[in-house]
Amino acid sequence: MDLVQEQLDAYNGRDLERFLACYASDTVIEDGDGVCLMEGIDALRSRYGALFAQSPELHAEVVARMRVGDYVVDEEHVSGANLPGRPAEFKLVAIYRVRDGRIAHVRMLR
Repeated sequence: MDLVQEQLDAYNGRDLERFLACYASDTVIEDGDGVCLMEGIDALRSRYGALFAQSPELHAEVVARMRVGDYVVDEEHVSGANLPGRPAEFKLVAIYRVRDGRIAHVRMLR
C-alpha cells in the first residue's frame, strides 16, 4: 500500500517524475469496462503531464482503501481537475495491481 500512497502523494503534489516512478514501463490503465485508456509510461507522461500542468488545485482524497493480495483498491474523491470535456470534481474506484515493486495495472471505475 505504500507504493499506491506514494503515487497519490505525487499526484497531489503534481510531481510528474515522482508519480511515474511508481509505475511499470508497460503499465496499462483501463476504464471499468476494460477499455484501455493508456498503455506504457509515455502515455502516462503525456496524459498526466497535461493534467498536472493545467490543474493547479488538483487533489485526490482516499475515502477508503483496502489491500487484497497484489491489489490495492481505493475509493477516491478527486477535485480541481481542469481538462476539456472532463468534470472538475468526481468520485472513482481505482484498482491498482502491484507487480515487482511497481504499479503494473489500474482499472478505474467512474
